[in-house]
Amino acid sequence: MRAKTALVASFDDYGTVDRLSIETVPRPEPGPGEVLVQVVASGVSHMDAYVREGRFRDALPLSLPSRQGVSFAGIVRAVGPGVRGVAVGAEVLGHDPAHGAHATHLVVDAGAVVRRPPRMPWEVAGALYLVGLTAYTLVQELRLHDGDVVLVSAAAGGVGHIECQLARLAGARVIGIAGRENHDYLRSIGVRPVAYGDDLEEEIRRAAEGRDVTALLDNYGDYDALARRLGIAPERIRTSDRRREVEIGLWTAGPDRGIATRLADVAELVAEWNLRVLVSGFYPFISLAEALTDLDARHSRGVVVVGMDTTAPPREYLKQKLRARYEQPAVDRA
Repeated sequence: MRAKTALVASFDDYGTVDRLSIETVPRPEPGPGEVLVQVVASGVSHMDAYVREGRFRDALPLSLPSRQGVSFAGIVRAVGPGVRGVAVGAEVLGHDPAHGAHATHLVVDAGAVVRRPPRMPWEVAGALYLVGLTAYTLVQELRLHDGDVVLVSAAAGGVGHIECQLARLAGARVIGIAGRENHDYLRSIGVRPVAYGDDLEEEIRRAAEGRDVTALLDNYGDYDALARRLGIAPERIRTSDRRREVEIGLWTAGPDRGIATRLADVAELVAEWNLRVLVSGFYPFISLAEALTDLDARHSRGVVVVGMDTTAPPREYLKQKLRARYEQPAVDRA
């Protein structure tokens, strides 16, 4: 009998995407408390690139050679001894604490996955862990309410566009800083867009229509002085440094019940409350290097995802996609 194998993305030294290769390895087997997941889709993030390039060597040292990828969605194909609550055939999303989610198969602790809602597309589920929980954590920290006016920089990015929608769900008016090519998209999710430039402060005040700007989610960086001029209280500012702290915490997290609960909450918001995760690039796994190059060049809005395999014949897969897209509740609750 031919041995079962898996494909994994790995690199043997710090460096650019050129260091990355896709290798064939023996398919892993789940141990006690673990599950084997056939990966359907996996998010591609700036953290993957930054860690591979060695930008966080002090905070996130690697044992080389190393693998990459933390967010994924897939189908459970085997369970180890002692696993409860996760069955073979379950459709799940989650994170890989060993950072090997860019693979066709992986083994993780059963506590690192949650159920994939049936209405959630695979490519959205595959990206949700890192971008979704980063946005959710930062917005929750601000304790937004009706009457808040929130300014979000890099508002069309992977984390930013989710922050915008979560802030709106909390009752806030959202002003999004983004390039003009992204303004129509931001309007489509209920955000008032403003453009980068010398008159940025004036544009923000105009968009606020006489109301005070009360909070800032700064994904771009270097907006401290602007926040002071706008009169935003320091405790209601989440800087790009704070965002990086949250991302590193999620990137290094092991199986955690609190994280799993929050991930399930975000998944419910996507599936039932019309939180729309924009997938701007969906690449086959063999084109992972191209996906990373696209992301590194910051050409994309929303998230970038690689797909390992389809779970149904193309006709059936398309039918499921269309059903998930159009069989939404009549009331838009965003």
